[in-house]
Amino acid sequence: MSKLKVLMFGWEFPPYKSGGLGTACYGLTKALAKQNCEVTFVMPVTPEGATAKFVKLVGAANNIRVRGMDSPLTAYMTSASYEEQNWLYKGKKKQVYGRDLFQEVQRYSALAKQIAKKEEHDVIHAHDWMTYQAAINAKKSSKKPLVVHLHATEFDRTADHPDPRISHIEWTGLQEADKIITNSNFSKQNIIKHYKIRPEKIEVVHWGIDDTPVTNYIPNKKDKIVLFLGRVTVQKGPDYFVEVAKKVLQYEPKTKFVIVGDGDMLPKIINKTAELGITDKVIFTGTLSGDDVHKAFQTADLYVMPSVSEPFGLVALESLKNGTPILISKTSGVSEIVRNALKADFWDINEMTNKIVSVLRHDSLREELREKGMKEVQKYNLDEPAKKVLEVYHKVRK
Repeated sequence: MSKLKVLMFGWEFPPYKSGGLGTACYGLTKALAKQNCEVTFVMPVTPEGATAKFVKLVGAANNIRVRGMDSPLTAYMTSASYEEQNWLYKGKKKQVYGRDLFQEVQRYSALAKQIAKKEEHDVIHAHDWMTYQAAINAKKSSKKPLVVHLHATEFDRTADHPDPRISHIEWTGLQEADKIITNSNFSKQNIIKHYKIRPEKIEVVHWGIDDTPVTNYIPNKKDKIVLFLGRVTVQKGPDYFVEVAKKVLQYEPKTKFVIVGDGDMLPKIINKTAELGITDKVIFTGTLSGDDVHKAFQTADLYVMPSVSEPFGLVALESLKNGTPILISKTSGVSEIVRNALKADFWDINEMTNKIVSVLRHDSLREELREKGMKEVQKYNLDEPAKKVLEVYHKVRK
């Protein structure tokens, strides 16, 4: 049986990634390779030699090939963050990039079209808005079907304050797609609400995580630790996290709150901890990777995901895999599937406080959540999602 050839467009992939999208892309390509798919992953080349690391990293998955393009695009960019990255990157390269994020997306699209003409493929798969125009160009060039994968809408990322230019690109991609994949029913309803897409065009594929075992560490700590791990942006609710921290400390004053990650709200959150008088109780680590992420999870007594709008929330599954109980926002895709988790509305500071205090005070509750969560997360691997994605490929090829 011949291999199904997939031309996949994305903008982040391990080791260079800024969020769950890179992890999802890596896991999907690895799982699709097991399903007799040959994936060519087209992405912008990132600075500081990340491409060389990347090729070495995925070399074991010999059905995955990587095509890079010389561009400073990275995931979750705004126009302002693009300008800063572009200024830094231009000093190291002779090429002149687009003056703004949208010019760079157009440049990426043109280069990707050239690759689409050279690479044999049966189906095109595009991850999130920056890749949509490139994928549409590829579809027009090769006449192959297009599957658009929407991991998060502009409405999710901005808490319903979208950049109209980006939302228009998303709308265009969704219109041009033969099928749309999204990671939760929550996300599907958002797509229908904001973009008026026919429900039957959207396929829900709940996500999973790589089943590679993690190394167990023995935490060296004195205090109880509550963890936030993710991009420090409005979508992820870090402001609610520090408000909850203030209240929890009234009941459990020896607790430490650790914020792992970076983002445009970081200065605001640092200032807010000062205003709340809890700077000595909140630790900012910046972005962590690899084993340091596992250590952060395993050191924590509880992971809190107070997202305002979370299409899925892979990090919650990563927490369970590391044996750390979770308190997750009800407005998240992962809350649709995980049973052994505490859940709350992101805005309900009192409810989150009560649940955090309960976990910190009652070892039996924490241990029950830990054991059941570790057992449950074992079934959320990527084999089933990959099979469902493959079914979508077959549907659009008929």
